[in-house]
Amino acid sequence: MTVGSAERHGLTMSGKPMSSPLRDVWTLSRQMVGHFVEKVVPCGTLPGDAIHGDITTITRVCLQLAVSMLDGTDIPAKTGRLQEAAAQWAREGVPIDTVHHAIHEGFKIGVDLVVSTGTRKYLDTEDGAMLMLTKADYLNLIGGTKLVVEMLDQMTSIVSMAYLRELRAVVGEHHTAVHTLTSALLGGYSTSTMARECGIEIADRYSVLALSIPAHPEERDPTLDGKVVARRKLRRVQAELATLCGDQALSLLSVDGGTILIPEAAAPAAELDQLVTQLSRAARVPIMAAVVASGPEQVPAAADQAHELLDMVQRLRCVRGLYRFDDLALEFQLTRPGPGREFLGSLLDPLDAQPELLETLRRHIANNLNRQRTARELHVHTNTVDYRLKRINQLTGFDPTETSGLWYLRSALVARTYRAPGEGLPAAAPGPR
Repeated sequence: MTVGSAERHGLTMSGKPMSSPLRDVWTLSRQMVGHFVEKVVPCGTLPGDAIHGDITTITRVCLQLAVSMLDGTDIPAKTGRLQEAAAQWAREGVPIDTVHHAIHEGFKIGVDLVVSTGTRKYLDTEDGAMLMLTKADYLNLIGGTKLVVEMLDQMTSIVSMAYLRELRAVVGEHHTAVHTLTSALLGGYSTSTMARECGIEIADRYSVLALSIPAHPEERDPTLDGKVVARRKLRRVQAELATLCGDQALSLLSVDGGTILIPEAAAPAAELDQLVTQLSRAARVPIMAAVVASGPEQVPAAADQAHELLDMVQRLRCVRGLYRFDDLALEFQLTRPGPGREFLGSLLDPLDAQPELLETLRRHIANNLNRQRTARELHVHTNTVDYRLKRINQLTGFDPTETSGLWYLRSALVARTYRAPGEGLPAAAPGPR
């Protein structure tokens, strides 16, 4: 039976209402709050106006509710006030464990008052003898104990449900605000007014990260729902980002990547490599990222450049990790549209008829011109590698064993990725420095 589900008579002890010790709710609420501040550690960290204002008021409301329930009457308005208070605590960021600590401490004080007052008659007799409880008092004491558990259950449920409902609303509002502000920054719109409305401070400098999140192997498992697996992967990344940067990082992410704006004060440039590593660990897939630093007004251009850099390293089939513009400035310039790129990309056309020569060139450059390593990867003899390098020289006119020829061939491989996607450097290409 829940509280209020049936008619109930007031409980008594020693001929008096069991609620008697709790009736002076004004004095008792102040005493309880003083105890909360002294004994319940989380309560002592709350602002003074919250303690002496709303906390004291709600303690009094809980006492009034307890009195009415012990007397056999329920006051629905009191439960509504408790819901309102719990919602306010959630909005103001009062931890839920602090709220529950205070409720349970209050109940311990209240039970001690009721039981000690009600049983004093049987303990303090004139001749020092201890009397036995009457059957009625015993039954009322048992009933009161059950009612206390029932009250605690109801108050805990009321507070938890109202707190959680409001917390979800607050999180939703913050998520919307972050999404709106991030979109505004990336779109180049004026953000100062919007930032104030959202309650989010605009940083002086941002690290603008472009992310590529590959599919988790389970997304391709026919026995699983790939969309659910992908969403869970994304939630893990978002949760890890929140853990690492708090609410300072602004992000627009989907299951396959997106953009993150991180204030440089929240994560210095030197720590970004570790941040990407930790995001990869959370996603359980190797994330590839590119970063460009900028001020708030330059965020749109920085985001475009970061995504272009990310696209380039993907085309070059570089190893996973974080890439900076300084790492690949030359390669980036070679990818710019124009006659230079078209000319460089055409230099390797003579190798189209002999794909093994093109693959040997890729491997040889990726292995920093190490013939033995290239031979092992291609499962051929080193003499075969030498022969193929000579044939490349004969067909293209550029010698891969000489500095000038190698520079042109390397540049041609970079430019060629923008003529035929997927024909770039192998996965063994040098990673980010």
